[in-house]
Amino acid sequence: MQLDICEIFYSLQGESTFAGMPCIFIRLSGCNLSCSWCDTRYANEECHSMTFDQILKKIAPYHCNLVEVTGGEPLFQNDTPALISMLLEKNYQVLLETNGSKNIKDIPLNCIKIIDIKCPSSNESDSFLSENIDFLTEYDEIKFVIGSRKDYEFAKFVIGNKLLKISQKKIHLSPVFGQIPLKAVAAWMIEDNLPARLSLQQHKIVWDPDKRGV
Repeated sequence: MQLDICEIFYSLQGESTFAGMPCIFIRLSGCNLSCSWCDTRYANEECHSMTFDQILKKIAPYHCNLVEVTGGEPLFQNDTPALISMLLEKNYQVLLETNGSKNIKDIPLNCIKIIDIKCPSSNESDSFLSENIDFLTEYDEIKFVIGSRKDYEFAKFVIGNKLLKISQKKIHLSPVFGQIPLKAVAAWMIEDNLPARLSLQQHKIVWDPDKRGV
């Protein structure tokens, strides 16, 4: 089997509860959405096919156990679950970052799913499959990318009405880099005692925010 790959690189995890940890990133090509603030549009344009064996040979020299499968939208390609299963069989800890518009029921339970529920400013807020909530485990995570007060209110509603069984440690509010004051989002969360955590894109703080491969 093979997949269309945009890039594979080794860096520090910039988001989620794994932020700051060394991680191998496998970025797949293609996406079914077009978010207004997308910072990986190049994943729709850059593509080269790799077999699963080629992918394994590419990541082996990094000597890192943590792998994130991301995109684009990784579930846009039908063989992504098979790649995840293979990586798990090779004793990698696997994170899957997905936009939640594709069903996750066939993703192995021991893969940690990080679902990005799209807020209004993304222009894709109707894309989330609500049934995916039923397939979440205690280890999976939810992310809301916040670009406005309207986004925040949207996230607050979803958290308070649909994510009551999800630990607040696993729910992330991630401000759009350079678009909204961090202090504003922090103040709203404190005022509402919101059961979530403020998550910053650490890789955009450590390195140039437009730099790739980090």
